[in-house]
Amino acid sequence: MATIRDVEKIIARLPEVTEGERYGNRSWSVGKKAFAWERAFSKADLKRFGDETPPDGPILAVAVADLGEKEAVLAAHPEALFTIPHFDGFAAVLVQLTKVSVKVLRETIEDGWLAQAPAKVADQHLAKKKH
Repeated sequence: MATIRDVEKIIARLPEVTEGERYGNRSWSVGKKAFAWERAFSKADLKRFGDETPPDGPILAVAVADLGEKEAVLAAHPEALFTIPHFDGFAAVLVQLTKVSVKVLRETIEDGWLAQAPAKVADQHLAKKKH
């Protein structure tokens, strides 16, 4: 189980991140592109769940490179990563923090950061990680 504090620690290790606000919730960006943001369910989201109980606890939205990657990460971690109709056709996944391991959270956030980071910044970060 991960927490918002884990999110903060993971993001703090990534270069050139700025924290801001998106629709009243915290968001993190690199190169002016959001790669992660807190995502509360809207009334419309809750209505779409119908009789199904929505995932509980803090929810984090994280960008992915493309829709193919979205399908792959959703299939790899169905216990903790999910999507909703609002995100159909959008390259991002939702993370249920109460269900995700810190390892999977770190991988998801880092991949989201890489998907949005300027190429030069991403390349420099990856080169440092190899050493």
